[in-house]
Amino acid sequence: MEALADYIKTEKINGVVYDMSPANTKHIIIQGNLSRIIGNFLRGKQCKVFSEIGVHFDDDNYFIPDVTVVCDRSKITEQGIKGTPDFVAEVLSFSTHRKDITVKKQVYEKFGVKEYWIISPKDETIEVYLWQNGKYELGGVYHNATEEDMKYMTDREKAEINLSLKLSLYDDLEIQVKDIFEI
Repeated sequence: MEALADYIKTEKINGVVYDMSPANTKHIIIQGNLSRIIGNFLRGKQCKVFSEIGVHFDDDNYFIPDVTVVCDRSKITEQGIKGTPDFVAEVLSFSTHRKDITVKKQVYEKFGVKEYWIISPKDETIEVYLWQNGKYELGGVYHNATEEDMKYMTDREKAEINLSLKLSLYDDLEIQVKDIFEI
């Protein structure tokens, strides 16, 4: 147990080293749910999913994303991922929120991560950014709207709520938002 207490995760963003606080239970559950859903789908396929694996973009940028998908197996090493992954998801927390939506998003965009999800446990939403023409475009915002939430919406409002989403790498992987946030 003492070894765990001494374990400190760090990331290097644009040459600056940051210590990372431990994630809370809801964060870990969301991360695990997403990893499990994607991992089950990818079984037997070229791409591989990872939770909290080190990603080495270059000497100034080393991240530990919550969920990562890599399709080029030559990037998978004993020390983590060397190069740009195809997909990254970050689950927001109080201590990482600002970095995840600003500088980390900019670095992911700079290095051409094809798809970046920003997951908000508090709002139970997922923002999906797709890398197109050298920059990120917002591909959609997805909600974990309950039947109770939808009871008070108009039919038009209900039609605008996205309750499921797809990983752009695989058009046949449709994920229900509620399954990601299931506690």
